[in-house]
Amino acid sequence: MSKTVEFFFDLGSPASYLAHTQLPDLCRDAGAELVYRPMLLGGVFQATGNASPAMIPAKGRYMIRDLARFAERYGVPMRFNPHFPINTLTLMRLLVAVQLHQPERFDDALPALFRAIWVDGVNMGDPVKVAGVLVAAGFDAAALQAQIAEPAVKDALKVTTEEAVKRGVFGAPTCFVGGEMFFGQDRLDFVREALRG
Repeated sequence: MSKTVEFFFDLGSPASYLAHTQLPDLCRDAGAELVYRPMLLGGVFQATGNASPAMIPAKGRYMIRDLARFAERYGVPMRFNPHFPINTLTLMRLLVAVQLHQPERFDDALPALFRAIWVDGVNMGDPVKVAGVLVAAGFDAAALQAQIAEPAVKDALKVTTEEAVKRGVFGAPTCFVGGEMFFGQDRLDFVREALRG
């Protein structure tokens, strides 16, 4: 498969969740490979001087309504997490640990974690709740939680985050098709067009 979509995302981004619900089918229909690139959005914000729209009250209120409109359009469940904003450092390291140690299980881990945050409203800042989500998805939670401390896992997340910033990423989700960058889950039509081209 020569066509690829690189998907830079963070679990704490509701727009990343919405993009995730659409990209697998979009890529399958286009005959493209979807490449998941977990990054730390907080690190991107720090490096670029950007901040969450939720930090501006009027923009935050609008964003919540707009995301609900897209969820309705896509026909997917979504509930804004009552524990937002979420420190996702541990969660993103968990995903990287799955990518490194059990890549064949990544497609089980990602939806389970996204669903816990953006559908079920789980407090994913609580390690006990995180463990419960992992066990329910068929993972050895203790083993995964031990792996997040591995230097290789920490370094991989840091390297991907730094690469994202170098390539011009300032928020999540961001997709790349070749050298072309598309920011936001509301730009998926442009991703589809780029794959056709």
